[in-house]
Amino acid sequence: MKRYGRWKSVSIELSEPLPELTSESGYEGIRAVFLWQGVALGHQQFFMEQLPLAAHHVANSAALAIATASGDCLSKEGFRSALPGLPAPPLRNPLGALQELLAIEQPMKLLTRTFLDRAASQPATTISVAVCTRERPVELARCLRSLLASSELPHEIVVVDNAPQSGATRETVASFPGIRYHCEPRKGLSAARNAALAIASGDIVAFADDDVVVHADWIARIHRCFSDPKVMVATGLILPGELETPAQMIFEKDFQFFHQGYRKRHFDSQYFEALRARGAQVWSIGAGANMAIRREISDRGHRFDTRLGPGVFGGCGEDSEFWYGVLANGWSCVYEPSAFVYHFHRRELSGLRRQVRQYMQGHVAALLMQFAKYGDFGNLRRLLLVLPAEYCILLLRLVATGFSLDNRILFSGVLGCFAGLRFAFSRKQQQAPAK
Repeated sequence: MKRYGRWKSVSIELSEPLPELTSESGYEGIRAVFLWQGVALGHQQFFMEQLPLAAHHVANSAALAIATASGDCLSKEGFRSALPGLPAPPLRNPLGALQELLAIEQPMKLLTRTFLDRAASQPATTISVAVCTRERPVELARCLRSLLASSELPHEIVVVDNAPQSGATRETVASFPGIRYHCEPRKGLSAARNAALAIASGDIVAFADDDVVVHADWIARIHRCFSDPKVMVATGLILPGELETPAQMIFEKDFQFFHQGYRKRHFDSQYFEALRARGAQVWSIGAGANMAIRREISDRGHRFDTRLGPGVFGGCGEDSEFWYGVLANGWSCVYEPSAFVYHFHRRELSGLRRQVRQYMQGHVAALLMQFAKYGDFGNLRRLLLVLPAEYCILLLRLVATGFSLDNRILFSGVLGCFAGLRFAFSRKQQQAPAK
């Protein structure tokens, strides 16, 4: 039986002496994220009945949890992540891959050298950070404090206040000297992001949602993703800031809307063309809560569609629809898990249910919009065949599990799908997006 009580989130730095994990009252268990030199490589969950756990047992769990991500960093072949919708990449040189693997000595020291080499390769571009927000001053202040504690300070930090109803955001920003404030009167996250791209002076604009706390090296790591001029978008890993409620645990453990794993992925035009007829799974590129964009692509006229996204229609989809256009026009996106942030998920089950419905509403609307813009029938295939099949399977699982809480919440997304279909007939669909 699944247990969704409070879970304690801990980060364990493997380059330091490993701790013993001890049981604590009031928690179902511990969710440990394993890092090496500040790079997250894997995680493991321990029920309180398994604790206490001696340091050498923690080491065993860590070794299993970080194996694939470490191999991906150290080896050219054999550990690469399969791209969503495609089979795992075959070995081009199996014998060479084996010899390379056998030749690795002291892999953790080699990882350190690899991370130091990456840190030394600073791009020539400048980077701005934008935080789009609306009436959440407490969360915004927490996010800004984490940004100002970064190891690499950005060229600038801009806060975009979207359709404000009070002066709370302006007052919060005023308490942080040096941070720019901009008011965007048009409602919607898409309009706010377009405003950030228009006013930012950096070559790269990194977006952090107001409900995240960034890792100290987040700016530096997501900045380095743009050494390749064809990369127009980079996303990063999103870890939970807390797991204090059942809603947060269900969102993190069972839904995995944000978590795309600990191995780097490169999405290019070849990936897009391979899946175009079946539907490119652009939603698996990452999440807009942790994203950076080369401003050049905005200057070329590629912007967020202001008919879609939080505050306008649906709870997501505006970011994946943007990425779809990037790939469709021959550019690339990368997912870089070392550039990670901590996200504070919704604490209440009612909020989670609403979020799932809004996510599916936005997802369906994005599929319709992508078909309208690019004529790719893969979007209709997902809408008319894949999604109904997935919900039929989910319905069977719902019955088989005795209508478990997580499956009930996930199945509520079907209401969002029907709501998203309204987008095809809405006046918004017929209007050109605002620039």
